[in-house]
Amino acid sequence: MQRDDEYIRDLLFEIEKQDNFLVMILDTLDASPAERKKLYHAQLLCDAGYMIQVSNAGYRLTSQGHDFISSIRDEGIWNKTKAAVAETGGNVTLEVIKSLAYGFLKKKISTHTDIEL
Repeated sequence: MQRDDEYIRDLLFEIEKQDNFLVMILDTLDASPAERKKLYHAQLLCDAGYMIQVSNAGYRLTSQGHDFISSIRDEGIWNKTKAAVAETGGNVTLEVIKSLAYGFLKKKISTHTDIEL
């Protein structure tokens, strides 16, 4: 299964919206393709440090995960990030995506505040 960066963004927003900080993502033998995709991407987010698995099926966002969400929340920043990735052939790591989004966010804040970040 390939990593889907757009899906990761949507999944992070979905998790953030939950009333409970603990999100259940089950791993069952009869899981649907959609459930397997969700589990796989949750595991990738754990690998990147954006989530941690706290029980057999329980996950929560980390502080780093919340920071990543903040950097990709703005649609304009997300579109600039995707465009920059596409210009390089589309093969980048989540770390590079995070760095690009942080860079665009810092630039936006600097433009609005005249404070260089």
